[in-house]
Amino acid sequence: MRGSAPDMADPNQLFDDTSAHAGSPAVGYRGQETPGMGFQAQALLTEPMSNFAVAYGSSLASQGKELVDKNLDRFIPISKLKYYFAVDTVYVGKKLGLLVFPYMHQNWEVRYQQDTPVAPRFDINAPDLYIPAMAFITYILVAGLALGTQNRFSPEILGIQASSALVWLIIEVLVTLLSLYLVTVNTDLTTIDLIAFSGYKYVGMIVGVVSGLLFGRTGYYLVLLWCCIAIVVFMIRTLRLKILSEAAAQGVLVRGAKNQLRMYLTMAIATAQPVFMYWLTYHLVR
Repeated sequence: MRGSAPDMADPNQLFDDTSAHAGSPAVGYRGQETPGMGFQAQALLTEPMSNFAVAYGSSLASQGKELVDKNLDRFIPISKLKYYFAVDTVYVGKKLGLLVFPYMHQNWEVRYQQDTPVAPRFDINAPDLYIPAMAFITYILVAGLALGTQNRFSPEILGIQASSALVWLIIEVLVTLLSLYLVTVNTDLTTIDLIAFSGYKYVGMIVGVVSGLLFGRTGYYLVLLWCCIAIVVFMIRTLRLKILSEAAAQGVLVRGAKNQLRMYLTMAIATAQPVFMYWLTYHLVR
């Protein structure tokens, strides 16, 4: 009887106590379900946060790109620079011929289309930056070749040659801008235009140095003299339409103090080109 007493149910107990039998499976059930529920909750929280982070990062990137483009275009007019590099092979060939032999060219006016100058590839009189940039690089290479033939080449000397040529170009452009401001010239010449016109002299410098390497100092002086005269004629005929008044540009007698100053300024800019051409090349030929 005593052995069966624990198995007997309490008459006062309304429900059977199943905790002893169901406790173990319940613990196992919780242990199996809790990781799955946590993973789902973490996924629900992670996906919106990651999507928000991606959207926020994309928004910041687009705003940063717009800010950089806006500020960059303020200091470096990218859209305007594209115009000065709109050239083709035909234009480059004709422009190089015009720089070396400008005497037979008649019409020097830049063509316009709806108050906008046409691209250089359609007008040989339009200034460009392709020829000055390539001529500057070629000049540095030719200078290195000339120094190498004289056993004077070194990276330091070539760097000094390149930096001095660039510094003189910047000084020339700044002095020209200051002169135009002092003379109060109302012109459509821009800083990029002045850089282009000042960079055309490197073509004659290259031809002069190469002639010196092939034919000695006599060939250098003769060819450089020709190129100097050519660049003076080119600059005068080009800049007189930009700096001088309309009457002077059409060949009418220049009168008045302002027109006289503009004429002198045009002549000074043109005659400064041979000085720089000789100064930057005479030491390369021996």
